[in-house]
Amino acid sequence: MHDSSLLLEALSGFARTLLTPYDVDFVLTDLSAKLTEVLGLAGSGVTLASEGKLQFATAVPPEFEELERVQQSTQAGPCVSAYQTGQPVVVADLRTREEVWPRYTPVAARVGVLAVAGIPLRLQDHAVGALDLYHAQPRDWTASDLAAAGVMADMATGYLINASRLHQQERLNRHLQHAIDSRVVIEQAKGVVASTHHVSMDEAFARIRNHARAHNATVHAVAAAIARLGLMI
Repeated sequence: MHDSSLLLEALSGFARTLLTPYDVDFVLTDLSAKLTEVLGLAGSGVTLASEGKLQFATAVPPEFEELERVQQSTQAGPCVSAYQTGQPVVVADLRTREEVWPRYTPVAARVGVLAVAGIPLRLQDHAVGALDLYHAQPRDWTASDLAAAGVMADMATGYLINASRLHQQERLNRHLQHAIDSRVVIEQAKGVVASTHHVSMDEAFARIRNHARAHNATVHAVAAAIARLGLMI
């Protein structure tokens, strides 16, 4: 049974984090740690989809990284099944799945995991990864456990989407700033050429553009050379 007060505390903290710049790797690791605490687990991990395959993202505690890595290398295990089906995959006792996951179950036994649940990270109708829940003893995963894990999975997906949007906005801002900076340099160069040759700003720009074409250069490069290096054309 999950701890409701810890769940609310974790969700409140994650909601605040969404409003600030954050590192996705750090947040996913923190989410795994909080999920482990909320559900009283031995540990948990996150795998993310890349080109149709799951890739290791994080595991808490670190010794469970091996469990995530073996799923990545074999593309078989509870997280992979949850990702492929888009539905939670729960196993009360991994000793019943030795034939199904012959490379996964020995690793689980070695690191002290007997029960596991895979929870898909879903974006609308598509899975984009999965959460792995690890327990040291056989465990009957309750509907309440899975509901709490599902909420945390949705939060993880939200972080991924928000981070993507933030990166897109940052790239857009860089492009806009570059365009602004470029325009400033071009205007400076036009002023230099117009003053030197006593021509209009339109004629000055035409001279800059023609010089760029003649020398297989960009207008910005020629303008920068005029404004900053004293190039005469």
